[in-house]
Amino acid sequence: MTPIVPIAVVGPTAAGKSDLGLDIAQRVGGEIVNIDAMQQYRGMDIGTAKLAPADRRGIPHHRLDVLDISETATVANYQRAATADIESMLERGVVPVIVGGSMLYIQSLLDDWTFPATDPAVRAKWEAVLADGGVEAVHRALTVADPAAAAAILPSDGRRMVRALEVVELTGQPFAASAPTIGEPRWGTVVIGVDRETAGLDERIERRTDRMFDEGFVAEVEGLVERGLREGVTARRAIGYAQVLEYLDGTASLEDARERTLIGTRRYVRRQRSWFRRDRRVRWVDGADPDVVSASLQQLGVQ
Repeated sequence: MTPIVPIAVVGPTAAGKSDLGLDIAQRVGGEIVNIDAMQQYRGMDIGTAKLAPADRRGIPHHRLDVLDISETATVANYQRAATADIESMLERGVVPVIVGGSMLYIQSLLDDWTFPATDPAVRAKWEAVLADGGVEAVHRALTVADPAAAAAILPSDGRRMVRALEVVELTGQPFAASAPTIGEPRWGTVVIGVDRETAGLDERIERRTDRMFDEGFVAEVEGLVERGLREGVTARRAIGYAQVLEYLDGTASLEDARERTLIGTRRYVRRQRSWFRRDRRVRWVDGADPDVVSASLQQLGVQ
């Protein structure tokens, strides 16, 4: 009997991962495991392009809607929970189809990342620096503590710089020393990457952004504010949500919020592409190919 192995469908935002994941899951009798960090939050639906329950084709979805908006999403917590879900599916003889584009989450899961210890007091110290001085302050501190990490982490990614500073302070080692070794994917997972030609993907991102704002994105954010969005550490910084909060605060116009959401998404897509293209385990398919499902199944050895 051929052993069951998970299938991961990864790639940049708006490339078509969700639909392809559903198509594959239907074909192999699988269940979906979300690996988009922000889709874990209840109520973050429009801005994350989360599939509505009616659009999930009756296929069970795991790791969706598991966090309150004020809770902090962490890679380590996700790794533990998703690992339990996947191993339960494998025991039941069900194919896990892991779908999403959150880069660190994917690496933590497939490379069985062992995380350095954390210390609430040290974390709080650097979170305070971020809150008081902004990303520039933590970037300056990281440049002194670990120049290589400061150069590698996106200057706008304050939360990751805080984590790097915490790890350096606790371990006395560079942040890179805690990175996982990329080798054979955990559980023998087959990794399918979905991408598109740049101009076509940019058009899809623009249409997606327009649709978000046309379909009530601002109202969604207003409702989440009432539930504690501003008090959260991670959710309020998500692309789109941060920009709409600025609009609600009166520091940006609605058009500015829309445009900055579009720009932020495009920048994130460039980071995703760079990240995933470095991983030689990924088997690439073209999301614009009318036969992308067949091409993916061929990569999986499924007829």
